Order: sequence, then structure tokens, then C-alpha cells
Amino acid sequence: MTPQRPDVGNPAYSEKLTSEWITGFIDGEGCFHVGISKHPELRFGYQILPELTVVQHKRDIGLLHRIRSTIGCGVVRRNHGGRYCWRVRDLKNLAEVIIPFFEAHPLRSKKAVEFLRFAKVVKAMAKGEHLTEEGFNKILRIAELMNRGEGRNIRIKRESIPERKFRTR
Repeated sequence: MTPQRPDVGNPAYSEKLTSEWITGFIDGEGCFHVGISKHPELRFGYQILPELTVVQHKRDIGLLHRIRSTIGCGVVRRNHGGRYCWRVRDLKNLAEVIIPFFEAHPLRSKKAVEFLRFAKVVKAMAKGEHLTEEGFNKILRIAELMNRGEGRNIRIKRESIPERKFRTR
């Protein structure tokens, strides 16, 4: 066992993780993401899905469970192949647990910028702004800016956004 990789294989080791450790781990391994997907039954035909995700190899599934237990929300499930993820999608948990946690324990890397954008989206949705055309477009503009490194593809495909009715630029 090292501070970088706690002994998660031992069920007797159930001590909660420190806020500082979780912040550092999420800074390196976490992803704040706002997905936009087609959903014809919804008002604008699209669903906005903010989520915090951490993916790890199955050998560290216990670590994901410890993060979930310490934070107090989210789910741990199989991701792909031998990988598992801890994911928080519930808007109430994002607004009342995740956002305040990272506001109290700030990220130190460039991921802090992504968190600030993510927090804007979650706070807007918690106020119901995504249910108005103006709020929907505001969230789309923020989401378009997220997770865009040099040479990376944009996370929202322009062809999936109803340009004619809901301009984002």
C-alpha cells in the first residue's frame, strides 16, 4: 500500500479517503463532461447530461467504491472490458454534493477550468434554465468549450444540434 494507491483489495481497509486525496485523484483521473444526445420526447429534442466520471482497471474497483462511499453519491459499474467507472449523473447530487465539494477543495490542474464550466452548466440546470431556449443555447455554448485540447475533437457534434431553431453562435 502506498499513499498513491491505497490498499483497496483488503476489505478490512475501509477507512474513508481524504478530501485532498480525492481532489488530486480526480484532477488526474476524473472527467467533467456535458453530453448532448438526441431525445425526441424532450422539449428541444435533445437531452443534456452532465456527469463526473472516473474510470479505472478492475483491480482498482475497490478504490472506486471507496470514492463513492466517501463522497456519498454516484454509482460504480462496468465501463468497457476490464475497466470500471464511478459516475455521478444525478443533477441533485451534482448540484448539492459534487459542485460544493470541488468548490471547497479546488482542483489544481487545467481541469479546474473544465470544472468551472461544468459547474455553470449544473447550476443553470438546477435553476431550470435548460428548459428555456435561451438557457438551452447557453448550456450548449458552454459545453462546446469543454474538454477541447489541441488536436481533440469537439464533444458536441454540430450536426446534432438544431441549428435552424437554436443557434449557439
